[in-house]
Amino acid sequence: MKKWIMLLIVFMLAGCEPTEEPHPTGSAGNEGLGQGSGVHPAKQKKDENQTNQKPDAEVQTVLVEEDQVRRGNLVLVNKEFKLDAGAVPSDIVNLNDTPELLQGYVLLDNSIRLSRQVAEQFNGMMEAAAEDGVVHFMLSSGYRDMEEQEQLYREKGADYALPAGYSEHNLGLSMDIGSTQMPIDQSPEGKWLQEHAWKHGFILRYPKDKTEITGIQYEPWHFRYVGLPHSLIMEEKRFTLEEYLMFLKKEKAYSTTVEGQQYDIRYVPVANGGTVIELPQNSQYELSGSNMDGVIVTVKRSGGDR
Repeated sequence: MKKWIMLLIVFMLAGCEPTEEPHPTGSAGNEGLGQGSGVHPAKQKKDENQTNQKPDAEVQTVLVEEDQVRRGNLVLVNKEFKLDAGAVPSDIVNLNDTPELLQGYVLLDNSIRLSRQVAEQFNGMMEAAAEDGVVHFMLSSGYRDMEEQEQLYREKGADYALPAGYSEHNLGLSMDIGSTQMPIDQSPEGKWLQEHAWKHGFILRYPKDKTEITGIQYEPWHFRYVGLPHSLIMEEKRFTLEEYLMFLKKEKAYSTTVEGQQYDIRYVPVANGGTVIELPQNSQYELSGSNMDGVIVTVKRSGGDR
């Protein structure tokens, strides 16, 4: 009897041995958010060899699609690179109808239009000029749609105008600035712009000594908004927009500081189907296409970034 009792106890203990349950092999982490047209959070691919590794919490990834190459403040528009119709900002306004944007300057006529963002930056520049006692500014031209540009081209010819789509005036970020007192290149207004426009994100688009590069004769009145820190770098290096984009494309990365704020700039080629880029998590950044083959990524570095 004792023998049977012992066998029963052994059998019961063997049946109670726990079995091991399978564990999950990992899951995708949170994805960073992109901004602007043609920019989307990048889907994370699971690496079967690294399923137990934690994602890098300090990096976000975004997918830059091909259409972003043709949009932004730095897109190149000239005789070689045509403007994509989708690049025209959606905030084009008639300045005569927006008196809050018409401060410190007058209009040659009441049909002049600009991107609201650019007009706001221009207002800030006019305020700075007024503080220096320079107050006789006039806008003679701004945004032109394709029909207006084509009509101008037919009337003026190739010596004085560009075909529709090849003029910066079709973009909404450029303007012709004059003085109500005298020709702009002889006026205090023109001199002030030459010295200070870059501080407000504007560049003289067609300098006197760069005609062979821009393909356009010297135009002391034509200014283009590119934004900081790009206008600072172009001023320091005496670059045209063509030269600046080629510089970034060659260098691939560049850093600069504006009033104590550091910016990291990268030129990233965009492949067919889009390109995934990495950015510091929760960083402030801007993307602009070059209208060639890539995008310029400008990251505003925070104190903790390295």
